[in-house]
Amino acid sequence: MGSLFRSETMCLAQLFLQSGTAYECLSALGEKGLVQFRDLNQNVSSFQRKFVGEVKRCEELERILAYLVQEINRADIPLPEGETSPPAPPVKQVLEMQEQLQKLEVELREVTKNKEKLRKNLLELIEYTHMLRVTKTFVKRNVEFEPTYEEFPPLENDSLLDYSCMQRLGAKLGFVSGLINQGKVEAFEKMLWRVCKGYTIVTYAELDEPLEDPETGEVIKWYVFLISFWGEQIGHKVKKICDCYHCHVYPYPNTAEERKEIQEGLNTRIQDLYTVLHKTEDYLRQVLCKAAESVYSHVIQVKKMKAIYHMLNMCSFDVTNKCLIAEVWCPEADLHDLRRALQEGSRESGATIPSFMNTIPTKETPPTLIRTNKFTEGFQNIVDAYGVGSYREVNPALFTIITFPFLFAVMFGDFGHGFVMFLFALLLVLNENHPRLNQSQEIMRMFFNGRYILLLMGLFSVYTGLIYNDCFSKSVNLFGSGWNVSAMYSSGHGPAERGKMVLWNDTIVRHSRVLQLDPSVPGVFQGPYPLGIDPIWNLATNRLTFLNSFKMKMSVILGIIHMTFGVILGVFNHLHFRKKFNIYLVSIPELLFMLCIFGYLIFMIIYKWLVYSAETSRVAPSILIEFINMFLFPASGTNGLYSGQEHVQRLLLAVTALSVPVLFLGKPLFLLWLHNGRSCFGVSRWLHTYQEG
Repeated sequence: MGSLFRSETMCLAQLFLQSGTAYECLSALGEKGLVQFRDLNQNVSSFQRKFVGEVKRCEELERILAYLVQEINRADIPLPEGETSPPAPPVKQVLEMQEQLQKLEVELREVTKNKEKLRKNLLELIEYTHMLRVTKTFVKRNVEFEPTYEEFPPLENDSLLDYSCMQRLGAKLGFVSGLINQGKVEAFEKMLWRVCKGYTIVTYAELDEPLEDPETGEVIKWYVFLISFWGEQIGHKVKKICDCYHCHVYPYPNTAEERKEIQEGLNTRIQDLYTVLHKTEDYLRQVLCKAAESVYSHVIQVKKMKAIYHMLNMCSFDVTNKCLIAEVWCPEADLHDLRRALQEGSRESGATIPSFMNTIPTKETPPTLIRTNKFTEGFQNIVDAYGVGSYREVNPALFTIITFPFLFAVMFGDFGHGFVMFLFALLLVLNENHPRLNQSQEIMRMFFNGRYILLLMGLFSVYTGLIYNDCFSKSVNLFGSGWNVSAMYSSGHGPAERGKMVLWNDTIVRHSRVLQLDPSVPGVFQGPYPLGIDPIWNLATNRLTFLNSFKMKMSVILGIIHMTFGVILGVFNHLHFRKKFNIYLVSIPELLFMLCIFGYLIFMIIYKWLVYSAETSRVAPSILIEFINMFLFPASGTNGLYSGQEHVQRLLLAVTALSVPVLFLGKPLFLLWLHNGRSCFGVSRWLHTYQEG
């Protein structure tokens, strides 16, 4: 409670660490989280410090571990957590761990590289088989061709794609076949036509199923093309255009026997590649599974080791370079644990001379340390988001535990939705030790970290929902309404009462669109609802006006109380830091200004609620008008809330007017007086000293 109300009392300590035990001592200190180091080498750049090589080694290990985690996640292998927080590895094991991780990285990179090569070869062979299957129907070949020697052979009945026809024309026919991306087909065809000037014939067809790109691994739609051309020069142009459009070009067989032989060889090679690829993947998965067993612990150990060397870089060496000197901020309550941690570190390293510490006086402002637990951590984070308080100031997080959820509930105010929120938060609290909640997505992890905030927000929303009588935006009649509709009928009253009151009859009920309940009629208003808003207001046409007035007045009351409480907490700070002039020149004028205006407004609201009843509500004055008249001093007198109201308001305004110049000028003039040696404003320093004596 004391630590949550104010930050811990801190002291500055000086540590003397032997060079051989410094690593183990800082590891023991880090595990307990006792101290905050001061940088004694601020004038030395980060690249010129003593342990730069060790930090670079840790960064290299972090790079290797990041690569391992990336490969493990790519293989969909779960990462076992292992020990939650393993300690930093001893110095003797660091080199061994580095050597093991480097060997593992080299092996993984080599196996992964071989796997990618096998996969690329497999995809290329699959593309080749699809290309042979589709282009088989493109060109008709006459295998048993016997050349004839006609000077001008007839071409009416022969296709230009017929190989025998091309031979009779005396031209040298060539083929280029392959696959091209679906989006590049049109531009590819236009480029061939423009460059080759019609000396090519392009035939293409779309593959039935998309294939994976061997280069990028992306699954896309492909087109198989076959280009027939005449002459070697045209052939070179065609091949350059294919390279420009990143076509996958494969050799085209000249005969049917060659096509069949290539197809059989491809099928055999594909089967062999599948077998080798599966074995490679199994071996790679075994290596990754073995690496996954310890990668989580290694990641934490390397982070701790890097933090230790960062702290060692903040230390300075003595003149003999055999002892490191560090300055740390430590809570006074933890000095005994600090000495014990230094002893444990010296004992683990086997040093004959133990490390020790001593406290040193200082006038510097220590850092703010506020201890939290799993319940108070969320509320402390809310306060720290607006700014961390100064050393030994009153910590508002203690009061935020109640005020933050309650003010949220004032805004939220729904019994049903609040209960759902409460059940959701309760489920998180009861399962807070479940490992999946800590490893969930960012949104779910945010809910989990604020589970106790949500729990109280839901609980307070249930309370304010009962006050507002609001459950899933509907009113609930739990105790029966305090208003009686039947008492408004004239048949239930005597002749004398009928003449004085506006009562209902059958004609009024039939022809009136709106009926008004008069609380001054006997029997209509039977008393207030036991808890919250009467459910009959849900049927009233002026429901929104009434609820807005009620919630506005309640918000004003809660807001002024909240601000006044904050000013009172400031008084505790001034008393603690022995700055009583802030009480007289800041806190008291603030309280007078706030209470004389807004505090008086709260008084009028509560006074009107207590004094005026439902029968006298018609003659009750408006609080808004009375509050405005407080500043305007109207010439014509008003009835007011109570007798002597005008004199009280003028007194309050006078006190408010006097507190304003004190707030603006009081503290600056007092600080100026102190700065000038207490010799201005007609008061000399020697006189002040004489009076003190």
